[in-house]
Amino acid sequence: MEPIAEEKRDKFLTTFRGEAVHLEMRDVYATNIEKDRFQTWLRGETLDPEAEAEWWQPWFELMQRNNEAGKTLRRLRIISEPVSDYIRFEWLDAAQLVRAGEDVRWLPRRNASTLLLPGNDFWMFDRQTVAFTYFSGDGHVLDHQVTTDPEIVDACAAAFEEAWKIAIPHDKYMPS
Repeated sequence: MEPIAEEKRDKFLTTFRGEAVHLEMRDVYATNIEKDRFQTWLRGETLDPEAEAEWWQPWFELMQRNNEAGKTLRRLRIISEPVSDYIRFEWLDAAQLVRAGEDVRWLPRRNASTLLLPGNDFWMFDRQTVAFTYFSGDGHVLDHQVTTDPEIVDACAAAFEEAWKIAIPHDKYMPS
């Protein structure tokens, strides 16, 4: 595996040919912008609709281009229950992801015990490239690495598909 800058990893989101999948397995993520939105929500304050539209616009534009090109994006979140406040916030945000054209599913961690999963979150593009994200314990991104090693890619694809089969579609999942 080789290190990859976040910007280069994100470039895959515009250049993949058919399908991108994203496996997320943490109960908290810490990014500055997301944290500000999350902290506002956590205080019980309403998120500013104009700021929200601006926040989501790049993702909607990217997804529109991908959808028009016949590309698909699936996102799977493996989560602990009862869910953390952060996951409850992400669940609310996921409605926007679905609206943009993503297929989002949720898998309670207790239902994932028999699955063999990689140790880190990843994006996989066209079942050819896997980009892992490494986090600190408190959810800050430490590093990204990419691989095209067929054994690793196949293992990640198999893990994702097995988890996807038993995951709950976003519109059928209610956080507890």
